[in-house]
Amino acid sequence: MSISESNPAAASLPKGDCGSPKAPPGGNQVTVVLGAQWGDEGKGKVVDLLAQDADIVCCCQGGNNAGHTVVEDSVEYDFHLLPSGIINPNVTAFIGNGVIIHLPGLFEEAEKNVQKGKVLDELILYLIFTKHDGIQEQQRQEKAGKNLGTTKKGIGSVYSSKAAQSGLWMCDLVSDFDGSSERFKVLANQYKSIYPTLEIDIEGELQKLKGYMERIKPMVLSTFVML
Repeated sequence: MSISESNPAAASLPKGDCGSPKAPPGGNQVTVVLGAQWGDEGKGKVVDLLAQDADIVCCCQGGNNAGHTVVEDSVEYDFHLLPSGIINPNVTAFIGNGVIIHLPGLFEEAEKNVQKGKVLDELILYLIFTKHDGIQEQQRQEKAGKNLGTTKKGIGSVYSSKAAQSGLWMCDLVSDFDGSSERFKVLANQYKSIYPTLEIDIEGELQKLKGYMERIKPMVLSTFVML
């Protein structure tokens, strides 16, 4: 998985073909696929179909809780964070700023699909740190059995911190890791004060996060500039 780190222009995206839009004169055509029920509506399959005629495919919200399954040439691909249309070699795929990203899950998902024969050349990337799932478990215990039936991935906790503007943004992590580390410590200590039994190895988590940042940094750029 790689993308040009320094050049946000369309020319730096070898397979994006952003300079030759397929839309008719008068503007680019945008198609949005939304689910109107509670998941399992077949959105991933629809996106994969529409991506055959697209230049860019974007995942705009959600996390690595629910997933999409797409079958191509008898090979089954499972996507949670990666946009379904990414298996089309002519598509540039990116993950938008409405998505909350669990970095270990993203790397695992990408490597698994690469092993199935798909080289994911272009991927452009709020952040789930590994204890949001523990926070959500604490909240469930406090509700005394009133389980909402979630996937236990910490998605709700992250969106809560995003709404409160107290979480970690990908752009800040790659541009100012020291400043983001201090913000991480404040956030972790806030959660520990709310949930005294929650255990967080702050320095250990930061070491992991630093390693993830080195891997993810080449994939992060401004989608506003690119588009």
